[in-house]
Amino acid sequence: MLTVASDIDVLARFGRALADPIRCRLLLALREAPAHPADLAERLGISRTRLSNHLACLRDCGLVVAVPVGRRSRYELADARLGHALDDLRTAVVAVAADRSCEDAAEKGCC
Repeated sequence: MLTVASDIDVLARFGRALADPIRCRLLLALREAPAHPADLAERLGISRTRLSNHLACLRDCGLVVAVPVGRRSRYELADARLGHALDDLRTAVVAVAADRSCEDAAEKGCC
């Protein structure tokens, strides 16, 4: 049975998914269009085994789903709004990076 995740759970899942550069690249690729694992592995330049592990994490986070297409599976974002959320996060990070609010950011490695 599927349930709706709480706000905190949703943010934690997003954080776990975005904590790895390969998963970020996967999400951005799937934001553009659904794809089969073999195509994603080739596009990202990683092994299918490594890709499979990252797709499993993204499935567990509830961010992607596997859609059966004949004997194969195609992956896509679980909700189209996730693509918009990724765009919003990406542009927000660019805006924050350009405007460091912490005076000691360079020394402390924060912000």
